[in-house]
Amino acid sequence: MILTADLLLNYQRCSRRAFLDRYGDAEQKDPPNDYLLKLIQDSAENRRQVLADQDHRAPSYKSGDWQRGAEETLRLMQAGVDRIYQPVLITEEESVTLIANPDLLIRQPGQSIFGDWIYIPYDIKLSKRPKQEYQIVVAYFAKVLAAVQGAWVEEAWLVLKERGEFEVDLWETVPRMEAILSSCIDSLKHRQEPEVFISRSRCSLCHWFSHCYAIAKSENHLSLLPGVTQSRYVQLQALNLTTLEALAETPPARLEPIPGFGSETAHKIVRQARSTLQNAALLGESLAAHTMGKRPFRMPEIPTAAIEIYFDIEAEPSLNLVYLHGILVVDRINQTETFHPLLAETPEEEAIVWQKLIDLLWAYPTAPIFHFCPYELQTVERLGKLFETPDELVKPLLSRFVDLHDCVTQTVTLPVESYALKHIARWVGFDWRDSSANGAQSIYWYAQWLATGDRSYLDSIVIYNEDDCRATYQVKEWLVNFLDQAIAHNELGYAV
Repeated sequence: MILTADLLLNYQRCSRRAFLDRYGDAEQKDPPNDYLLKLIQDSAENRRQVLADQDHRAPSYKSGDWQRGAEETLRLMQAGVDRIYQPVLITEEESVTLIANPDLLIRQPGQSIFGDWIYIPYDIKLSKRPKQEYQIVVAYFAKVLAAVQGAWVEEAWLVLKERGEFEVDLWETVPRMEAILSSCIDSLKHRQEPEVFISRSRCSLCHWFSHCYAIAKSENHLSLLPGVTQSRYVQLQALNLTTLEALAETPPARLEPIPGFGSETAHKIVRQARSTLQNAALLGESLAAHTMGKRPFRMPEIPTAAIEIYFDIEAEPSLNLVYLHGILVVDRINQTETFHPLLAETPEEEAIVWQKLIDLLWAYPTAPIFHFCPYELQTVERLGKLFETPDELVKPLLSRFVDLHDCVTQTVTLPVESYALKHIARWVGFDWRDSSANGAQSIYWYAQWLATGDRSYLDSIVIYNEDDCRATYQVKEWLVNFLDQAIAHNELGYAV
C-alpha cells in the first residue's frame, strides 16, 4: 500500500475522504470548481514568489512515477546539492510505502549517510497560519527524510504567506504524527468505509462532496442538522440517538448533562430536529418560552421603515480588498426597489467606491441598513479607519445596521441545513439567477476580470451580489410576517 503526504493531510481533515481517495469510484468525484482551481493557481504563484531569488535543482521524472523521482532525488542528495525543489522521498514501513514530497530540501552542516551534510525539509503554504494539519505533514516529511538520509533532523519548517518561516516543534509534533499515521494506515488496511458526516466548512471544496451529501440526504443524517457537530454526534451515538425521529422525541433534559451540550444547546438541537421532521418553521426556544410566560425574552428590533437599505459586500481576503458594495434601496412609499452596485474595477479604486458608499448611505439618513452576519458592519468600521473617514460620518451609520442573521437565529427555528443566507432564503422561496454562484465564485470571477479584462465576469459578480441583497430583503419580509402571525396566535411552535 502506498501512502502519500496528501493522503495523510486529507485523513486529518476527513477519514472518509482518505478512504474514498484510496478505494472510491473516481467517476463519482466532483470536477474541481473554479475557486479550488484559483487556490491551486494562487498556491503555485506563492511558491514561485518564495523561490524566485533562490537557486535550486529539481529531480527530473514523469508525474506519478514516484520511484524514478526518488532515484533522481537521491542522486541530488548524494551530490550535495544545496537546494532541492520538490524532491521525492520513499521508505518502507510495515509493508507500507511512505512517500514524502516537501517543497524544498535545504542542505546544512551535519552528519548523514551522504557525508558531513544533512537536509532540512521546508514546505511552502498559502496559509497565513501554521495549521496543525500542516505541522503534522512536515513532521511526516522529517520522518521519511530521516529514513532516506540515515539521520533525524532537529529542524523542519513551514513557509507561510506574509508570516514567513515557522519552525515546527518536532519534539511535540512527531509523536502526534506517528499516532495519526498509524491510525490512517490501520483504517486503510482494513478497508472499512467510514460513516458519512457532512461538515460544510470542511466538505465544501472536497471532490467527494456530492457523493457523500447524497448519502447523508437519503439517510436524513443528523450531521445535516445545524448544531450537530462531530463531537456532539459521537455523544448522540452513545445514547443511540442516531435518527431524526429519535432526536425529535428526546426530552432536552436528557441531553443537558452531556459535555458539549448544556441547556441552551440541548433545547436548540431537539427543536431543530422537530422543525426538520415537520418541515415547518417554529418559534425559537427562547421566544416560545416567552410567549408561554415561562421566561423573559428581549425581541431583537426588526424595523419596518418607509425607506430601507439592504447591504452586501464582495471581497477578496487574500488581497485585503473590498471590490463591491451592493446596495438595494427599498422605497415603500413609491413602491420602488433600486439596486446600486458600487464596484471597484481595479484594486486602486477601492477608496473611490468606499466614498460612494458613504455618500449613498447618507443620502437616506434614517433608513435602517439590513445585512446578513456581522461582516458588513465590521468592514465599514475597518474601512472607515483605513481611509481615515471622520467618525461623525461612520459611527452614526453603525447604529443603523441590523443583522438579520441574529434576528433569525434568536427568534425562529427553520428546517434548514445551515443558517447561512442561501439556505434560509431558498427555504422561504427565493432563487438566485445563477444557482451555483457563491462568494468563492465571486472571488474567482474578480480574479478572472483582472487577468482578462472580460466584463462578463464583472456582470456575473453584480448579478450575484444583487441577488444576495434581494435575498436578504425577502428573508426580512418573511421573518416579520411570520413573527407577527406567530405572536398574534400566541402558539408554541406555530408553523407555516
